Amino acid sequence: MATTQRTTKPKPAAEPTPCTPCGGSGNVPTTVRVGRKRRPVGQQDGLCLNCLGTGTNPDA
Repeated sequence: MATTQRTTKPKPAAEPTPCTPCGGSGNVPTTVRVGRKRRPVGQQDGLCLNCLGTGTNPDA
């Protein structure tokens, strides 16, 4: 009787989890301050320091 060779199916690659502070976009809002009293006038996009702009969770 011939033996049958069983192969295991490859596991699908796990999707990376999105970064929590930036929500997976890689950008976070940064408040822009102007004047002597440093009043806030708006926001601009800044690089997420948790994931360094990749958008994936580095701890996962």
